[in-house]
Amino acid sequence: MLEKRSLDALPPKLPAKVSHGAGWLAHGFHIDVHSHDEGQLVYAASGVLATTTERGTWVAPANRATWTPPGFDHSHRFYGLTEVHLVIIPADVCGALMDHPAVFVVNPLLREAIIALTSRNDAGSAAYERLRAVMIDEIVEAPDQSLHLPEPHDDRLRAVTDLLRADPAQSTTLAELGRRAGASARTLSRLFHVEFGMSFHRWRTILRIHHALVHLTEGQSVTDTAMVCGWSNPASFIEAFHGVVGQTPGSYRAGLSDTKT
Repeated sequence: MLEKRSLDALPPKLPAKVSHGAGWLAHGFHIDVHSHDEGQLVYAASGVLATTTERGTWVAPANRATWTPPGFDHSHRFYGLTEVHLVIIPADVCGALMDHPAVFVVNPLLREAIIALTSRNDAGSAAYERLRAVMIDEIVEAPDQSLHLPEPHDDRLRAVTDLLRADPAQSTTLAELGRRAGASARTLSRLFHVEFGMSFHRWRTILRIHHALVHLTEGQSVTDTAMVCGWSNPASFIEAFHGVVGQTPGSYRAGLSDTKT
């Protein structure tokens, strides 16, 4: 089991035999691309976790859990001082879970089950497996709250998303971006819907929310975060944040303080 300490000294790729554990990771800690034969559940009790695969990036704010199925190449990056809880789920009991990465809301029972599992030293025992089964049942019932930014395949769409990632706060229109990418606004709008299943506005909003979560985790105010991430006023930021994350940025920021006490 991983010791409950700062995990900065861990190698980029976690040892294959680590089945569960908990600890603290420093802001900016990165785990390079790797994969597991089993499924992996990572719960960020504080901080922000970004998990990237060839299908895109999933962001888990504090009190969310990230699920990565067996066989997915993925990398992790942590923002803010992050309290991490890791549970490995054997492939033969992953059938009820999603076959693609996802982020889930962690309810009180799921939270307690994860914390209990990551504090035990009897992985493989009947008691551990029963508790893990409770955790899996709760994951199946938990609402999917995937702050997912899919990766584009079309080169023109990739050019646009790269421009947006370089400066999420920019107010550039789709037509203006299209002129730089060599495609019309109509073509790009269609590509956003075909490849991502969402509009240009929705994709950019989620991108900005990703950055907002990092800024809030770093201690910036709601107003400053709104301005630096591209909103013209705090009210529109609060509305967008609540619509995507499920709580206001103020309550999210207050919750971060609670996890550190």
